[in-house]
Amino acid sequence: MRFFLPAAAVSLCCLMPLSLTSAVPPAAAPPTVPTKAPATTAPAAPTADGFAAAAAARHAKRTACLKEAKAKKLVGAKKNAYIQDCLAH
Repeated sequence: MRFFLPAAAVSLCCLMPLSLTSAVPPAAAPPTVPTKAPATTAPAAPTADGFAAAAAARHAKRTACLKEAKAKKLVGAKKNAYIQDCLAH
């Protein structure tokens, strides 16, 4: 256990200069030319916010359809058919 601490300190001191030299970029590196993006880009993956917004929109539409069905005093199969038709449009 006594040997571990000095050995760790020595190895850290020896490795520190090596890590600093790798962080410096080479001076003679050729400038990089940005490449053009492909003409067709893939659509961005939907995010959690997008899913939440879509769910909120569906909920609001369904609530509006239910209120309309209630105002028309529809019940049973007619109510279900009306709601499905309302949600489809």
